[in-house]
Amino acid sequence: MPASQIASRLAEIDLFAGLPQATREDLAGRTTTLTYAPGDVITEQGGEGASFCLLVAGSADVEVNGVHRRTLGPGDSFGEIALIDRQPRSATVRAGTGGASVATISALTFAPVLDDPAACRSLLGVLCARLRAAESGAETGAP
Repeated sequence: MPASQIASRLAEIDLFAGLPQATREDLAGRTTTLTYAPGDVITEQGGEGASFCLLVAGSADVEVNGVHRRTLGPGDSFGEIALIDRQPRSATVRAGTGGASVATISALTFAPVLDDPAACRSLLGVLCARLRAAESGAETGAP
């Protein structure tokens, strides 16, 4: 997927939506695309979390404690919080029956965004909204 399309997809994700277009374009231009065969583990629950993944083709299944939670399709994403906290993954994500292709942004690539006060204000606003939604029992859409 071309970087311009990845930048457009990032604009649709709450965590990235408040960032300047130039920042999203820079991040999109520095993604790495990885391809997974059906059933391959993309991220493993409890494993190191150091990247964001945007599903660009195929599907992926999200499991928590071995229980299927949802199936992701092109345009869906996961791992965005790992860009900030680098904590262990909260779910296992496996490539679906037709495999999967994901564009990834590493925490190292994202680190300069965290040095920008305006970007941090935007990120904090999104994280606070997610926290409020979680406290009220609302669904946020994030896997």
